[in-house]
Amino acid sequence: MSVHQIRKHAVLPPIICRSDKEFLESVQRYIITETERLGCSEEGPADEYYIIYRNVFDKVIEHITAYKSILTSIKKEYDAFIETIKKDRRTTFCLHGKLKGLAAEPTALVYYRKRTIQLEAKMRIIESNSSKIQSQIDHIKQCRAEYDTKEVKYCTFSKDPSKPIPGMTLQESMNLDALTKYMKHLEDKYAEIKQAMLIKYVPAQRKADLDEEMIVLLKRRDVAENLNKKLQFWFNELISLGEYEKAACYAANSPRRILRNIGTMNTFKAVGKIRGKPLPLLLFFEALFITSHAFPCPVDAALTLEGIKCGLSEKRLDLVTNWVTQERLTFSEEAGDVICDYGEQDTYNKAKCLALAQIVYSECGLHKKAILCLCKQGQTHRVMEYIQQLKDFTTDDLLQLLMSCPQVELIQCLTKELNEKQPSLSFGLAILHLFSADMKKVGIKLLQEINKGGIDAVESLMINDSFCSIEKWQEVANICSQNGFDKLSNDITSILRSQAAVTEISEEDDAVNLMEHVFW
Repeated sequence: MSVHQIRKHAVLPPIICRSDKEFLESVQRYIITETERLGCSEEGPADEYYIIYRNVFDKVIEHITAYKSILTSIKKEYDAFIETIKKDRRTTFCLHGKLKGLAAEPTALVYYRKRTIQLEAKMRIIESNSSKIQSQIDHIKQCRAEYDTKEVKYCTFSKDPSKPIPGMTLQESMNLDALTKYMKHLEDKYAEIKQAMLIKYVPAQRKADLDEEMIVLLKRRDVAENLNKKLQFWFNELISLGEYEKAACYAANSPRRILRNIGTMNTFKAVGKIRGKPLPLLLFFEALFITSHAFPCPVDAALTLEGIKCGLSEKRLDLVTNWVTQERLTFSEEAGDVICDYGEQDTYNKAKCLALAQIVYSECGLHKKAILCLCKQGQTHRVMEYIQQLKDFTTDDLLQLLMSCPQVELIQCLTKELNEKQPSLSFGLAILHLFSADMKKVGIKLLQEINKGGIDAVESLMINDSFCSIEKWQEVANICSQNGFDKLSNDITSILRSQAAVTEISEEDDAVNLMEHVFW
């Protein structure tokens, strides 16, 4: 067989021995482990990758002894080449900076010259004004000198003690009652001045005490600043080392709440997400809220809001639930709105979100929104109890609630007597409002329910309704007739006409209340 024929046959790949295979696997594990430990992305920093693969190259050289010299020479050349590239890059960066500085010099010179002209003009204006002011001062001094000369010339004698008292006539100065009254005026003025001295002026000893107190406070401030610097240093050290959980606990337990603020939160937020690890910002809020009971004041509203946003963005509703129900936080309307919005997106947990939002709104005194959350949960009885506890919940508020949550069961509870008390809302006004607000379906359901009870139920409803006038009930009857409830319409009209004092329903009865005709 010739050499040419032998070359035509396929050449088998080299067989790797077991030791070489284990070496290659260990090298691959080393590369993967070091890359993950350094937190490098797939495009990672060139310098860190260079260090990893340089170490791998050294291991390969040590393993392959036969080619050690040639591989060492190759590595040496590569290292020299890379170092030359780094040096050229630094040189290029410096030269680029110098070039930008040189390019900006002409523009800067133009601005300096322009600024010089502006300052010279301003100096001239100032000098002109100064000369005018100086001439005015000289004139005033001259006038004052002339006045002092005249006063010395004409007032050389001393004051005469027998001169009349200022502010009193000669006749009054001879009247004992007038003198007594004037003396009382002077005593009151003296007392007023004395009181003003006690308020407006401080004794010298008190001033010394205040100075000492100021010195003590300044020393405390310096101590606090030094402590703040130390805490910031160690906190930043933990952040730089990637110990985010330790850094979060350190910030949350910092003395005097120095690191429990928005600035620290922004530091954790700037770290961002790390693949395969919990969000550092969430770790900060977990530590912050868990330790809230250890401090006299609860976590402020701004941090509470940001914490709830962070927890919901990470889909940790369990954490938010625990924070709202167990920890000492400061709630706000925005926090409740954020939880409600999250419930609208996550329909599975909507009921839980509404319950949490209701707690937040109740704590903030936002009773309308709290009641709306209860309505959306279908807790009608709790809604009624809540409304009865509120004294300033008006009819307009109830109608607005119906527009936001038009539930038949809720309207029925609001328009019925509860514990022998008048209904919270007029049935007739509720029907009219629903039809006028394009909520015809809900209004028809209510009419169907009341139609089932017969004329006695309708009459009882109308008698107990002290808010709806005769004309409004006639409108309700017309609506019933228009929507196919002829029997109900006739019952309402019959009840209106059966009252002893009512013979005809006219437009002039607008202000008349049905109760006035029932109990006449």
